[in-house]
Amino acid sequence: MNEAARTVLVVDDDEPFRRLLARALQGRGFEVRCASSGEEGLALAQRESPEYAVVDLRMGGMSGLDLVRELRAIDPGTRVVVLTGYGSIATALQAMHLGAVHYLTKPCETSALVAALEHGVASGAGEGPEVPSLARVEWEHIQRVLADCEDNISEAARRLGIHRRSLQRKLAKPVRR
Repeated sequence: MNEAARTVLVVDDDEPFRRLLARALQGRGFEVRCASSGEEGLALAQRESPEYAVVDLRMGGMSGLDLVRELRAIDPGTRVVVLTGYGSIATALQAMHLGAVHYLTKPCETSALVAALEHGVASGAGEGPEVPSLARVEWEHIQRVLADCEDNISEAARRLGIHRRSLQRKLAKPVRR
């Protein structure tokens, strides 16, 4: 593969993260184009289809899953990795069904992201995707509910069906991968 031809589209609404990721990928030899929304990413891909794409799952407007579908419709050869801070088994399966080659949770190492872009799920001899611990899945679910409640602990505890103090204790504990 020609190193100069490795173009990647990074779509994430978190500007500092997007800039950091773009610099890291440029350092690995990728030509990077960035977009702050699904709609902007789609417009860039329609002008010139990228070889790779890194798509945030949750963005305002078009969701990352919708963008995966659209990117694959434009060019089925585009290798899309979904990167999210709100991972779940259901969205991972949906992303893979829509054509993503991998699904990673933030934060992730640049080397893991590059391996996912270049090799997808089939990376490594017999290695499958990393399976998060039960504690990690619980923590991600709590974070997603908390974000949906705009960081209102009492409302999040009500939606989760647990006592507010129990939620505060869970949030205070460090999470294990």
